Order: sequence, then structure tokens, then C-alpha cells
Amino acid sequence: MIADDEVLLREGMARLLGDAGFDVLGTAGDRLSLERLTDEHDPDVAIVDIRMPPTFTDEGLIAARRIRAMHPRTGVLVLSHYVDSRYAVELLRSFPGGAGYLLKDRVSDVALLADAVRRLGAGECVVDPTIVAQLMNRPAQEPLPLSAREREVLALIAEGRSNAAIGARLFLSPKTVEAHVTHVFTKLGLEDSPDDHRRVLAALVHLRADR
Repeated sequence: MIADDEVLLREGMARLLGDAGFDVLGTAGDRLSLERLTDEHDPDVAIVDIRMPPTFTDEGLIAARRIRAMHPRTGVLVLSHYVDSRYAVELLRSFPGGAGYLLKDRVSDVALLADAVRRLGAGECVVDPTIVAQLMNRPAQEPLPLSAREREVLALIAEGRSNAAIGARLFLSPKTVEAHVTHVFTKLGLEDSPDDHRRVLAALVHLRADR
């Protein structure tokens, strides 16, 4: 499902994702149409423009909250033209799994967009690296006791990357990545729990410390 008031962008995404092997069940130009189509089709993933008619403010976030409440299995990817970390943090706080926030510049990268859709469909979270970098580079009021390498690992966790993807990015073995992730969890005081998305919680703890 794709919702964006910009017709060319909306239809362009539908075509690109269709060519990449996805079944696009419908497209919408405003929040209410998106919610109606989502109720009808119960899609795996909904891609939502953050600003849509009628107010062009935060209709995408409103739609994301409703979709996740009414369709817990549906992942929601919010797209924005703006590097505004507040929206991404709010989204992750509300939905630590199955939610994502990407800048629209990324839409032109079909492989990245397709990867984000697949990860959301699998219940992971996705955050644009530009947003994560902005948050991670804020002056810390109470710096957390993380090493430089652990901060790199945490930044990739905040993007929603798996241990395998982190290892590939940082050229680390799976065992080394696992050790760094364990140290991050321990230093942030996140005890093991099958019900918590500790990876997202770890990112949020750090982001709150930087705010």
C-alpha cells in the first residue's frame, strides 16, 4: 500500500516496487483513503508520506498510529522530505518493531527501498542513516559509557541493522559483533527479555541521553 499526495512519486514507487517483485495492492493520495484501503486489504507494509491532505502537517504519523493499532501485522514506512529526528524518535517510541522512517531521497534507490519494505514486513524497524547520524552527533548532556566502536554498533542498531549486517559494514566477525551488542545492552542497563525489542530500546536510551 502506498500513500502520497504527489501523483508522480506515488505511481513511480508503485511501478518500481512492482518491478522489484512486490504486489502493490493500492495507492492513495490522502490519509482517509489510505486508511480505507488498508482496512480492505490488510497489507504487509504501508508506505506513507508524512505530510498529506488536508493539513499537510503530520497526517502520515496519524495514519501510522491507526494502522499499527488496527493492523498490528502491517509494517509502516513513513517517508519525509525533512531531516527531522523528532518524528523518527516519536515513531520508534510508539512502535519499536514494524515501523520505519526514511528520507524521500532514498526512494530513488530501489534496492534500499525494497530492503526497507522487506525488513518492515519481517517486523524489524528501519531508520534513515542520515537521521541516526544527526541524533548520534548531538552534544551529549550525560555521555553514556560506550567505546567508539560500541557507538558505531549502536548507530547501526538504531538503523535497524541485524548483527550480520553490522558485521559486514564494520568488517567484524559475528562473534565480535555479538560481544559488542552484549556490552551495549549491559552498559545501557537493558536486561534480557523475550518481549522487549532491546535493540530499539538501546537506541532510544541513547537518543534520550542526547536530547
